[in-house]
Amino acid sequence: MEIHVELATKSKLFCGCKNDPFNAEKPNIYTCPVCLAMPGGLPVPNRKAVQWTIKLGLALGCEIPLFSKFDRKHYFYPDLPKGYQISQYDQPFAKNGLVTLPEGNVRIQRVHLEEDTGKLLHSTVDSKKVTLVDFNRGGVPLVEIVTEPDIHSGDQAKAFLKKLHQIIRYLEISGADMEKGTMRLEPNISVVQGKFTGILPEYKVEVKNINSFNFVKRAIDYEIERHIDLLSKGEIPKQETRGYVQSTSSTISQRSKENAEDYRYFPEPDIPPFRFTEDEINNIKKQLPELPDEKRKRFKNLYMLKDTEIDLLIESKDRANFFEHCVKLIASDGKFNNISPETVAKNILNKSQNTQSPQELVRKILSKADDNAINRSEIELACKAVINEQIKAVEDYRKGKVTVLMFLVGQVKKKLQGKGDPKIIEEELLKGIQG
Repeated sequence: MEIHVELATKSKLFCGCKNDPFNAEKPNIYTCPVCLAMPGGLPVPNRKAVQWTIKLGLALGCEIPLFSKFDRKHYFYPDLPKGYQISQYDQPFAKNGLVTLPEGNVRIQRVHLEEDTGKLLHSTVDSKKVTLVDFNRGGVPLVEIVTEPDIHSGDQAKAFLKKLHQIIRYLEISGADMEKGTMRLEPNISVVQGKFTGILPEYKVEVKNINSFNFVKRAIDYEIERHIDLLSKGEIPKQETRGYVQSTSSTISQRSKENAEDYRYFPEPDIPPFRFTEDEINNIKKQLPELPDEKRKRFKNLYMLKDTEIDLLIESKDRANFFEHCVKLIASDGKFNNISPETVAKNILNKSQNTQSPQELVRKILSKADDNAINRSEIELACKAVINEQIKAVEDYRKGKVTVLMFLVGQVKKKLQGKGDPKIIEEELLKGIQG
């Protein structure tokens, strides 16, 4: 997989132009001699973009080399005004990482930084079909994550991409919004005949610029079937770049696929190499937030929640923080220490917390708890009364019809005018029935 993510720095990668192409009111307003490749314009690297690339590498368990450099990657396309892209080739900012997944671990080959290209706009001017170029996006810092060939199905690819997306959002280095194009997904697919020994076939097909986890899965599934069909006929699939067609869940050919030597890489002469110290890398490491895997373990040990609840709570950093804020607010009110973190979690997951603050949600939870507050002896008396009244239901429960217990709980709640904790009522009922 190759994944491109636009970093949310204030300015572009090699100049001071504003980095906000999606919200630009007009084409080509965030441009200058550097990002338009005018003669004499010299690139100056964005320190924050470099640090954020290293931060992402650390979050993905990568090694961070103390020496790195930019390279020139040559290709001629109208959205690239220089005729080359400043990227990284053999010495990226991060390499050799690992993302652990139940569906199968995925090794990260490299995390490198490069400049984004402009955007082509196909239009009609004076009754003629033309292609226009908007360079507002040209020069935006673009981090590329490249995996090893460890992904063996569309489902595994989807799971990996969702976790990567979550990590990027936790780091707050990008919105990673696929609708806006700030995260673009590109699977490279080939099929091995027989057992995979680690040696890849001599061809690969790249499906470019997919903007959905589900579309990646469908594109991979489609390509696997297409390759198997060709290989079964004795044909080798053509090495090419293809595009995904949403309406048919298929792919179409775009152009032949280049090899690395076609790009004529060489070190970028206008930017000196980077030499980092261990202290500099450690300082960036200290800035890492608690990442999803760490948060999952802590929530499990501290709050004793179900795995499904934890997964939903930590899906976003904001939701996880919202939950913990609510738990702390309730804990600060000694009167309601019996309200469990699970109760808070269920209230958050059953309702949209976007419509209320933690204080508002906690007020509702506490109000409900106050309404339910009732002396345990009253619950015990009500349970005894229901057991004496509902003789058939009690006998049905004793014969193994356990679902009748919910009916009995309801009868007790009716006697208590809706008050009482259902769990406590259940405990008292079982005591009376069994004892």
